[in-house]
Amino acid sequence: MVVFNGLLKIKICEAVNLKPTAWSLRHAVGPRPQTFLLDPYIALNVDDSRIGQTSTKQKTNSPAWNDEFVTDVCNGRKIEMAVFHDAPIGYDDFVANCTIQFEDLLQNGSRHFEDWVSVRAVDTYMYI
Repeated sequence: MVVFNGLLKIKICEAVNLKPTAWSLRHAVGPRPQTFLLDPYIALNVDDSRIGQTSTKQKTNSPAWNDEFVTDVCNGRKIEMAVFHDAPIGYDDFVANCTIQFEDLLQNGSRHFEDWVSVRAVDTYMYI
């Protein structure tokens, strides 16, 4: 198994077409919950360690963050990003997530990766 050792610089740019989950709609009021707008943020982990969290963007299903994170990684295997809705009451609501294996990034010998990644939610993408 390939592992990553070194300085990781990651910029989370945007997400497109986030869908509110049934759980996040539990507080929605009115006849059209499909127009419910999220207050999304992304939690960023390398393996089991929290690297950081983006700012929360208010009332949008296509947020742009452009938040950058830099950290030293030792024996890193994967990058995990999870999108949450910043709920006004109780726990924040899970929206979508994705995992990127360092092995997949390091295969082509490149020191730079830039792409849209699909998260586990229908028709939702994040640009990193």
